[in-house]
Amino acid sequence: MARRAALVLTVALLASSALTACSTEGPASGPASGAKADAGGAITMGFAQVGAESGWRTANTKSVQEAAKKAGIELKFSDAQQKQENQIKAIRTFIQQKVDVIAFSPVVESGWDTVLKEAKDAGIPVILTDRAVDTKDTSLYKTFLGSDFVKEGKSAGEWLTGAYASEQGPVNIVELQGTTGSAPANDRKAGFADVIRADGKFKIVASQSGDFTRAKGKEVMQAFLKSQKDIDVLYAHNDDMALGAIQAIEESGKKPGTDIKVISVDGIKDAFVAMTEGKINVVVECNPLLGDQLMELAKKVVAGESVPTRVETQEGVFPQDKAAAALPSRNY
Repeated sequence: MARRAALVLTVALLASSALTACSTEGPASGPASGAKADAGGAITMGFAQVGAESGWRTANTKSVQEAAKKAGIELKFSDAQQKQENQIKAIRTFIQQKVDVIAFSPVVESGWDTVLKEAKDAGIPVILTDRAVDTKDTSLYKTFLGSDFVKEGKSAGEWLTGAYASEQGPVNIVELQGTTGSAPANDRKAGFADVIRADGKFKIVASQSGDFTRAKGKEVMQAFLKSQKDIDVLYAHNDDMALGAIQAIEESGKKPGTDIKVISVDGIKDAFVAMTEGKINVVVECNPLLGDQLMELAKKVVAGESVPTRVETQEGVFPQDKAAAALPSRNY
């Protein structure tokens, strides 16, 4: 009888242990992201960056990394090296890792629907930063945080038309475009063209991608100087290309900012230095310091709160005569 009683007790203990083990497996499978946020759990963000092609991008990356640390958000970071296939691979890895939220700056606008649907099906919200995507299904992402690139292009065109208001023309313009297919390249080109087309004296005589880099900006500008006899204005889609182009202009024996007016977009410190030296005539600002805003949006979407579909950053236009006063406050 004692042996039988011991056997019954052992079976009862094993059953109790099994039930206890089963009860701990449920939470281990992971609560919904909203439940995690409500419970105060740490948020994990997967961030797929374009690359490190410019000073602007480097400042953008630093802002995101520092803001995540300050907000207590675990950041899984990936550098796509300006290749869409690398970003898609990174996003799929984030999905497999079951992060709470994905944020990324798309290399180009198109070709994202499949991977974004995979994230949506996995219940992982997506935030677009800096650059938008071209999709008919806007439910594939929660919000966009960044600049109005069309407005930036228009601001560049408005400065130009104002600067040459009393000139008879023609005004010959060469354009250094950003990465082919990217939102800033498409939109900055469109906004600029929309403004200058109203006056026939403005003519874009050459336009080519410089991939947002100084080296490529210099290379393409060298080709422009050889192929175009008269260049009055350079419009660069970012500062790094403009700074590379300035080297090419100087090496050709011309004076940037005087012989060839230079219009640029971004607002990095090196561009403001070039303005104080008279080498750039105007810079249209594009703010890279999006980190704090991104972390706040991430917390809200993980918690299931509603957010605006578009959140824009505040930016300005800096002509040459304002460069010296603004330079000390440029922290990127």
